[in-house]
Amino acid sequence: MSRTRLRRVLRVEKIENKVALKVVQNGHITLKDVRVPEANRLQGGNSFRDTAKVLKITRYAVGWMSTGCAMGAYEAALKYAQERLQFGKPIGSFQLIQDLLARMIENITASQCLLVRQAQLFAEGKLSDAHAALSKAFCTSKCRETVAWAREILGGNGIVADYKVARFFNDCEALYTYEGTFQMQNLIVGKAVTGLSAFL
Repeated sequence: MSRTRLRRVLRVEKIENKVALKVVQNGHITLKDVRVPEANRLQGGNSFRDTAKVLKITRYAVGWMSTGCAMGAYEAALKYAQERLQFGKPIGSFQLIQDLLARMIENITASQCLLVRQAQLFAEGKLSDAHAALSKAFCTSKCRETVAWAREILGGNGIVADYKVARFFNDCEALYTYEGTFQMQNLIVGKAVTGLSAFL
């Protein structure tokens, strides 16, 4: 009886042609019949609960990332509104543009306030999974709204890379589903507030 020798494969391929988060180098990793010696195994990673500890911090961090993304979109839109002339005056002097800028500031300020409180909880060792999920869900949804308004202010130029808003728009879309969808975050928060799990 002959023994079939296993061909072990570890392959990493760079994911090309991304339209969002271009600064992050993502790879498609293929593992086939790969064995990791105990000495090289990630210690302390024995269950999904251990993975969830990592997700808590990354979800909390996505709240910061999306707020920064919204701030960048706001700054680009404000600059454009102050410089773009229409009917002989800056578009920032029009009521509807000022309304959008005010709404953007409201979203950014609310996100910043939430994150400052969560930073306090984190420093005290009290940041829960539900806190992190709330941060991720709220800040990414407010970012999504904010970058859409920035694109609206720029009109057709909002999809031109030279004006930066399109980049923030794309990055926001990635952050919105990054580390778990908006709905998944809400289920984590819902379980925390009701004491009942809606996960199937």
